[in-house]
Amino acid sequence: MKVWVHFVRAPIRVVQISRKRSTIRLKRQMVRVKIALAQEKTETKEMLVIYRKYTQGNASEAEMKMANKQFLDVLKGLGLGVFVVLPFAPITIPVMIKVGRWVGVDIIPSSFSSAKLPRQQQQKTQEKS
Repeated sequence: MKVWVHFVRAPIRVVQISRKRSTIRLKRQMVRVKIALAQEKTETKEMLVIYRKYTQGNASEAEMKMANKQFLDVLKGLGLGVFVVLPFAPITIPVMIKVGRWVGVDIIPSSFSSAKLPRQQQQKTQEKS
């Protein structure tokens, strides 16, 4: 079996390009997390407003369903927070997500699972208009 050796003309340039590519990928992922956290924050504020209305007797049934759904998302986020503290978190969190999907339980809050691509959200809002 012959092994073909590929010589790169500019190995330093290749390393620079790959480093820049990974930096850009990391920045995109961080922006996605930022967008998801901002969405989670606004939904949680709305949930608290609806619960305040409920204590006064002014909340509708649909609002309460939405608030309870958001409360479950908050609990899911707290549940994932437990795994962040554990050692080997970069390994345990993806494993728990895969096991949860395999069993049929969604352990990721909805803002993180639906915020995979901001373009998809924009297209959905354009279709509704």
